[in-house]
Amino acid sequence: MKKIFKSLIICLSIALITPANAELDEALYKKYKKVTQNDSIIQAIELLDNTTGKYSKEAILGKNLSKKPIEIEFLNLGAISPMYINFDALGWKKKDRLYIYINEKHKDAPIEALSAILAHEAIHQDEQNSLNEETYAWTLEAAVWTQLSDDNPELEKISHPLVERENVIKKLFVRGDYTSKYIHKFVVTNKGYQNLPERSWGFEELL
Repeated sequence: MKKIFKSLIICLSIALITPANAELDEALYKKYKKVTQNDSIIQAIELLDNTTGKYSKEAILGKNLSKKPIEIEFLNLGAISPMYINFDALGWKKKDRLYIYINEKHKDAPIEALSAILAHEAIHQDEQNSLNEETYAWTLEAAVWTQLSDDNPELEKISHPLVERENVIKKLFVRGDYTSKYIHKFVVTNKGYQNLPERSWGFEELL
């Protein structure tokens, strides 16, 4: 995994994205009708094309274990359970459908930060989880944010809780020479992950 991320973090040309409040092309709304109709979310997903998170875009559009598009929306996560109230985002499976819920406090987050967190959440495609899966998801998120913020350094200066999250994991990623070295330590010491197994079969099937 370490070699993968080190080789993937290369200089890429980032396409120009229209402002979040701009009207999107009708073809994009049609493309994402089973995912979301939120402009910011659509643009964040499209931005993944220019990053190492392109797989996550494909997963969101249906290339995942459920073989169906992942529905995405901003939501008060505390309404699902009080334990989720401070989560930034949550991957969810209900019957045969996958969902990504982003904390509604991030509605005004930069689309680049939304892009990074969506790259992470699209990795979670079943009810199982593992330290290996979380390490990969967090490292992918860090790689995407690193690419986008390196291209536009002003992003790191934006005062927003989701940007703060991304800046923290970027530092771990860069400190580890663009590998999962320190992110893995971050994951295994996270209290929320203490009871996770080392591996999960669903995630292993993706690799």
